[in-house]
Amino acid sequence: MTSTLPLETRKQAAFEHARSGEFGEAAALLLSVLQETPQDLSALLLLGDVQHAAGRTQDASRAYSGALQAIQMNGGQVPAALRHGVQRAQTRLGEYAGGYEAFIENELPKAARTKRFDQSVDILLGKSGIYLQQPTKYYFPGLPQIQFYDTAGFDWVPGLEAKTAQIQHELLGVLADHSAFRPYLERQDSQPNVKSHKLVGNDDWSAFYLWKDGERVEENCARCPVTAAAFENIPLDRLPGQAPSVLFSLLKPGAHIPPHHGLINTRLICHLPVLVPGPAWLRVGSETRQWEEGKVCIFDDSVEHEAKNEADQTRVVLLFDIWRPELSMQEREEVTKFLGAISTYSGEKIVSGN
Repeated sequence: MTSTLPLETRKQAAFEHARSGEFGEAAALLLSVLQETPQDLSALLLLGDVQHAAGRTQDASRAYSGALQAIQMNGGQVPAALRHGVQRAQTRLGEYAGGYEAFIENELPKAARTKRFDQSVDILLGKSGIYLQQPTKYYFPGLPQIQFYDTAGFDWVPGLEAKTAQIQHELLGVLADHSAFRPYLERQDSQPNVKSHKLVGNDDWSAFYLWKDGERVEENCARCPVTAAAFENIPLDRLPGQAPSVLFSLLKPGAHIPPHHGLINTRLICHLPVLVPGPAWLRVGSETRQWEEGKVCIFDDSVEHEAKNEADQTRVVLLFDIWRPELSMQEREEVTKFLGAISTYSGEKIVSGN
């Protein structure tokens, strides 16, 4: 029986069968090898080649994928003699993926898909990862995993957007005072800065606060009365001594805020873009949007997100946080008391910062 032959003998015999077009015999020999040595890279690559030559692309895909998995499981090292085979496997897997995507597009055209379903297809095709809430401080279970919210569900949005021109006028007055903005990520020299990066203490990303740590900054509100008054009917997440924060958030040309997660998932972050002089974007999870002046965007910052100003001038958004609408009034009260108690015990402001 072939299974009693040495492994290398079987692989050589499989190669000879493949050269003769006897793909079924070749595949059977290689599968017998892999039953004994499942991570045999040369056998996996040859099996992929055999199945590809036989027109069995699904089986070839499984073999090639198995080869790439075996490489990962063994530290990523590829013997020199097999590098071309690995490259061939990667190329063919890309071709298979393209064919699979074309098949799906033919069955369910992208233009006809709902947004959430389209995201599920991208995940299936490996074009997007799965991004979930991962707050760094406090997680409230059972909340929907939504990256960007539809602003039509927030009745205060049109009123705020209508004030964009007045808010922009007040902002320009503040920008004339070069000392008004301070780095958004302030360096805490009294504490270790283990996770520090280049934006800490850097005014490439800077802020002018109207509310900070839940307290109204009267001097700054006096300089921007229309902006300050615009929040009278907005459901800011009021946590005494911690939230909300309301600020003009400034990104200088080329500034990039690297991927990160917010502190808690009981709030949403809102942006009213006030100065957008050129291309500038915000990515939340799998979705990237360009800021548009006067168009509010609302997102869950406990999902991985990043931002960049690619324009050659400064970008400024009016940034503030609100309660997630899915939380009941009782739940909001519970969260408020709980986070307040933790802050009292630890002396740390759980919600402040990003």
